Amino acid sequence: MKIKAAVVEKQDADFEIRDDVELADMGPDDLQVHMVASGICHSDEALRTGDAVIDYPIVLGHEGAGIVEKVGPEVTQFKPGDHVVLSFYACGNCKSCLKGIPTQCENYAANNLSGTRPDGSAHFTENGHQVADMFDQSSFTTTTVVRERNAVKVDPTLDLRKLGPLGCGYVTGSGTVLNTLQPRPGETIAVFGTGAVGLAAMMAGKIAGCTKVIGIDIVDSRLALAKELGATDVINSKSTDVVKAVQDLTDGKGVDYAVDTTGVTQVMEDSIKVLDQGGTTATIAVTPNHIDVDTWNNLCVNDKKIVGVNMGDSIPQVDIPRLIDFYKAGQFDFDKTEKFYKFSDINQANADSRSGKTIKPVLIIDDAYQPGK
Repeated sequence: MKIKAAVVEKQDADFEIRDDVELADMGPDDLQVHMVASGICHSDEALRTGDAVIDYPIVLGHEGAGIVEKVGPEVTQFKPGDHVVLSFYACGNCKSCLKGIPTQCENYAANNLSGTRPDGSAHFTENGHQVADMFDQSSFTTTTVVRERNAVKVDPTLDLRKLGPLGCGYVTGSGTVLNTLQPRPGETIAVFGTGAVGLAAMMAGKIAGCTKVIGIDIVDSRLALAKELGATDVINSKSTDVVKAVQDLTDGKGVDYAVDTTGVTQVMEDSIKVLDQGGTTATIAVTPNHIDVDTWNNLCVNDKKIVGVNMGDSIPQVDIPRLIDFYKAGQFDFDKTEKFYKFSDINQANADSRSGKTIKPVLIIDDAYQPGK
C-alpha cells in the first residue's frame, strides 16, 4: 500500500514528505499501525547527519504512537483498535532476552539497526528502490508495519499524541536510573543535560528517593523546568565551576551517581570528576565524541565506574506501563517537555530540537485524532 512518509535522501539532507512510498505487506506476527504522532529524538538527528549511519535513503522515527488497524494470524496480544506505543525490537529467544535483558538482545543490531527486516527484505520501497527503516518500525509515516514485540499496549483514555516518546527518550533516561544505576533512598545523583532524556533521569531520581537530584545545563529556562520536574538543585555550568558546585552541594564529597546526556567531551569527563568514592557515571548520549580517561587516577584510586547503557536497560512492555502509572500519579510529568508540530513542519520541528528551543518536539501525523475517542 502507498503511504506518506518523511524520507531523508542522503546524509545531512532535509526531510522530504513523500506520498509514493510503498509499505511492505504484513507478516504473520505483524501489526499494521495507523500513526497518530511521533516524537523527534536526537538519535534521529544523529542518523540524519551521519553521526551514526544505517543507510540512505531512510525513513526515520522511533518514538511512535498509533492505533492498530490489522493484525497478522500469529498475533496474540493485540487486536484492531488497540492504542500502542512503539519501541525497539528484541527477539525474545536469545540468552539475553531469556534473562530479561532485551536491550542486550544478540540480534539487536540485525533487527533495529540494519535498515531492513532480518531476512533482508524492505519495510519501505520507492519506485522499486529500497528505503531503509529505523528500529524495525520507522514512525515518521502515516502507516507502518511492525512486529508484535515492537508494540506496547497503552490506556486508550490517555492522549495518544503525548505518549510516543515513552518508547525511547523517556524510557532511556528513567531506565538508566531505575534499572541500571538503581540508587537507594538517601543517595545522590547529578544529571548533565536537561533534554528529554536528562529530565526523565531527574524525575526517576526523585522517584527513587534521591535526596540530591542535581540538574546541570547552560540554559536557565531549562534549569527552571528541571526544578519543577524534580531537581533539588540546579547548576548553570556555563558560568559556574560545575565540579566545585557539586562538591559544595554534597559536603565536599561528590554524588553517588551521574548521568551524562550531552555527549560533549568536557561534560562527560566532568561527570566522572563529580563522583564520590565508589560512584558511577552513565554516559548515554549518541555522540561521535570521545573522552580521555586515566584509568588509574580517574577510576581505580577512588573505585569509580563508567557504564554505557542502551535504551535504559528497559523492557518496554514493563517499563512503559510503569512510567504511565507514575504519570497518572503526578510523579512523571513528561508532557511538560513536549510541543506539538504539524507533520508538514518536520524540518522546523527538527531544527527547534537541534537548537534547544524545544525539548521534545512531537509530530502530529493524524490531525483528526481526538483524545479518548
